[in-house]
Amino acid sequence: MTIEELIKDKTVKSKEKVDIISKWIIDTSLPADELIAFTEKSKDPVKATCIEAIEYATKQNPSLADETVFSFVTQTLTEKAPRIKWESAKVIGNTAHLFPENLDQAISNLLGNTDHEGTVVRWSAAFALGEILKLKTPHNSTLLPILEGISEKEEKNSIKKIYLDAIKKTKK
Repeated sequence: MTIEELIKDKTVKSKEKVDIISKWIIDTSLPADELIAFTEKSKDPVKATCIEAIEYATKQNPSLADETVFSFVTQTLTEKAPRIKWESAKVIGNTAHLFPENLDQAISNLLGNTDHEGTVVRWSAAFALGEILKLKTPHNSTLLPILEGISEKEEKNSIKKIYLDAIKKTKK
């Protein structure tokens, strides 16, 4: 079955599609560049499903993401659809440690999502930025005070806690 056939199959639920695609990524039967090429041409719900599959796979094995994947999810952080934003941020959170030299644009795009009206978008941006902060890269000199400021303004305690935990870990 191809990814096109899977996506078009109305008998397979969205969550099952995520599971199947993520298994293909994990067992490398679906190359990342092929998935990205398909995803780039897809409508938002399909794009989000594919990125969620990448997130699921990289949570289990971050090294499944190469620079192409990291660059792709960095760009999709700026998409309009909230689900695309939050799934992309989670992939970055899972894989940022592999790409310490490529964080500038990811940080910039994630910071743009920290004041999104959607709680899940803000939560996932906080998760990714927290993971980046814990890497203790040279970015921390500017990122730390920004995240401290964001955590003070954030109204949701669940999101504030993510920032404060990351901040605490970097000061140890």
